[in-house]
Amino acid sequence: MSSPTGAHGEADATKQENEQQPQSTASTDATLNARAKSSNGAKSQGSKKWLIALIAVIAAVAVIVAIAVTRGKNDDANTSGVTKADTVTIGLKLAPVSLDIRHQSGSAIEQVLIGNVYEALLSRDSDNKVQPGLAKSWDISKDGKTYTFHLNNNMCFSNGDKLDADDVAWSINQLKEKQYYNANQVASLDKAEAVDANTVKLTLSTPDSNLLWYLTGRPGLVFDKNAKYNAKTEAVGSGPYTVESFDSASKMVLKANPKYWGTAHKPATQNVVIRFLTDDNAAVNALKSGDVDVLSPVNATLAKSLDASTYTVSAADGSDKFVLAFNCTNAKLKDKRVRQAIRYAINHKEIIASRGNVDYALGGPVPSVDPGYEDLTGLYPYNVDKAKELMKEAGYTTDKPLRLTLTYANTYGTELGDQLKSQLAKIGIDLKIDYVEFSTWLQNVHANGDYELSLVDHAESHDFYKWTTPEYYYHYDGKNVQALYAKALAATDEEESNEYLKQAAKAVSEDAPADWLFGYRVTVAYNTSVKGFPNKLSQTVLPLWQISKAK
Repeated sequence: MSSPTGAHGEADATKQENEQQPQSTASTDATLNARAKSSNGAKSQGSKKWLIALIAVIAAVAVIVAIAVTRGKNDDANTSGVTKADTVTIGLKLAPVSLDIRHQSGSAIEQVLIGNVYEALLSRDSDNKVQPGLAKSWDISKDGKTYTFHLNNNMCFSNGDKLDADDVAWSINQLKEKQYYNANQVASLDKAEAVDANTVKLTLSTPDSNLLWYLTGRPGLVFDKNAKYNAKTEAVGSGPYTVESFDSASKMVLKANPKYWGTAHKPATQNVVIRFLTDDNAAVNALKSGDVDVLSPVNATLAKSLDASTYTVSAADGSDKFVLAFNCTNAKLKDKRVRQAIRYAINHKEIIASRGNVDYALGGPVPSVDPGYEDLTGLYPYNVDKAKELMKEAGYTTDKPLRLTLTYANTYGTELGDQLKSQLAKIGIDLKIDYVEFSTWLQNVHANGDYELSLVDHAESHDFYKWTTPEYYYHYDGKNVQALYAKALAATDEEESNEYLKQAAKAVSEDAPADWLFGYRVTVAYNTSVKGFPNKLSQTVLPLWQISKAK
């Protein structure tokens, strides 16, 4: 099985023929010839001076025109008559805690770095499909255990160091050896080896139908082993941008990489400033005042206040899943009846309506853009009576409530917590809300698994494996689900793999280790002067090389 070729396809050069210039000849007008012959010496000398002056003027005009044309081309190589600004400012909601993408968890760091600063062996497009990256093509053995990647030529890092197969193999082997973040995604990978300077071979112990997709993310990132830098605050990659500065509390500044090896992904804008705006109202005000040119995301309700003649507003399905997780090792939540009751008690339509009716109902762990998706919303429809019945069986009523604590990051606002508190009170659950800083959530909940209920937007795509990993903060240990997922990975046929994924997703949803509040359809808003911003999957895939703004 072979991939498409031409990772960074170049437009065919168009040859232009040189126009033949006519040779200089004497005038055929007899009168002019006669006048030229009869001119005296003084007149002839004056004519020469006049002619020299005229030639000088014409030459000067030609130089001015050439400079103007050159400047115009430099300002905007792709848009006729439009002058581009040298900076575009983007407002994002979440900031990475650090730039150390090999150790730091969370999708915020992937959003800003992958495809912009760091590049992977493969890439993906806004339809969530695998595309060439540092590798222009690849082959897969019939047994699904050997992948051979053919790299692009003449690649280099932003510091000028050469990038070849040795760097690729070293980076992937280091991921496995040191167990960098997301190493578990490629657990079946035995080793990577450089066959020659432009060829890399990956050997697997068992087939993995997700491997190509995972190689578009952290497991496929290629690093410069000889570079010396502080990975928490600096980055040395091979992408179209470099990190000029970074402050997790404020902003990140990206600058066009003058040594970028690619041709198709050369940045359209020299500087991209990313501001981190956690407050929805402040973010919209920043857009209206011109402090930012783009907001991703923007609160769907607040976006209605934006003038359609000045701003473009759009929403598209993505991989974001707002997950209300139940700690399956918690004594109160080990009882499946309690978990099921919570699911029946949640009015998803009400929650979605309060957010502007943009999001979609999601009844299970697989989003609409991923393999294995099917509509599972019918498993736990809104039914307060059914929820009360289950709670009573578990020993709880509105007079004798179950006390639970919901811990989530204050970046998501208070409304969701308030709604859940109100809805669950109807079935005998006294919900305490603990709003924390995102960094605190990452440490206490995500890393330590210390919580009862938690809420977070899981933006990652192809992340079903988390439901098969009991050590993950869900603490869900479904043996049947693990077996079905293993079959999905081992299947070399795409349809067969998807069918096993569907079965596994349904089994998870039926077990109720969480409730999927909604599939988050990211609403993006930007000034109409901005072109090239990726509307789809912008929470996880945010290539910025195309973005530009008219002055």
